Amino acid sequence: MTTPIAEGKVSIIVPCFNDGPMLREALASVLKFRNQNLAEVIVVDDGSSETETIRILKEVAEAGDCVVSQPNCGLAAARNAGIRLAKGEFILPLDSDNRVRDAYLSEAVSVLKENPNLDVIYADAEYFGEKNGRWYVPEFDLLSLIRGNFIDACAVYRKSLWEKVGGYDEHMPSMGLEDWDFWLRVAVHGGAFSHLPEIGFDYRVRSDSMIVKTIGFDYRMQRDPWNAVRISPRFGEVGNYIFGKPELACYKLIRETDEQVQQLKGGIRTIQNSPSYRLGRGVFAPARVLRKLWSGFIEKCVVSKRAKH
Repeated sequence: MTTPIAEGKVSIIVPCFNDGPMLREALASVLKFRNQNLAEVIVVDDGSSETETIRILKEVAEAGDCVVSQPNCGLAAARNAGIRLAKGEFILPLDSDNRVRDAYLSEAVSVLKENPNLDVIYADAEYFGEKNGRWYVPEFDLLSLIRGNFIDACAVYRKSLWEKVGGYDEHMPSMGLEDWDFWLRVAVHGGAFSHLPEIGFDYRVRSDSMIVKTIGFDYRMQRDPWNAVRISPRFGEVGNYIFGKPELACYKLIRETDEQVQQLKGGIRTIQNSPSYRLGRGVFAPARVLRKLWSGFIEKCVVSKRAKH
């Protein structure tokens, strides 16, 4: 493991593929909240072909930010390429269509500095674009993470952690869920997560986003997101790939057991909601009342007997 040059500072990694105008917004947000904790911004051009994006990337490089160009290899490879060059002790991936907030550059970095036992700080987000409102992210729970991802790629973590798990998987069958795979491998390697209950970034809701192209919709927009995600064949394919990794064998067993338990609970609820079950409860309701009354009578008799003695 290499020793970070910029100890206690964060490197922001921004992969970009034909997102020129939105990239400007992302970098403007970094400039707005830039402080002493920021080591650098690394933009990775993942083989952009649009003229406007190429022009904007040139402007970014001329302005002094690091721009790395590579053939189109996908989001995971682009992130890895940028992180590999990063000088910061901490890493903050920022998608080129999103915007960062001060909470990540200030509070999150400070928490990692002051708590060497923590590895990942993730926060809430604010929706913009095709939806508005706050995205409230829950406190960390391993079972919830095994069921489905609730931590966006935009989180602050130690570069040493990225090195430990081997970076993002560049060979996944579909992009859009590589952050879930990454967080699961971080967890299985003992990484400690902490939720920052503040807005750490702005999340752009797009009908043409990568996650929509991968599984058919953005799970964050669903009322019951992970029930919706489970019906997606593409999600099932990606899930089988992730949990088919030998290092995640224990999580695969937990996931399969949990699914069986959820199916059993669903079966019980179906029975409880059936007309015959409700009729049976109605028929036996008087007997249950009599049993409670009789139990209460017996208990009073016992108490009274003990009082006499």
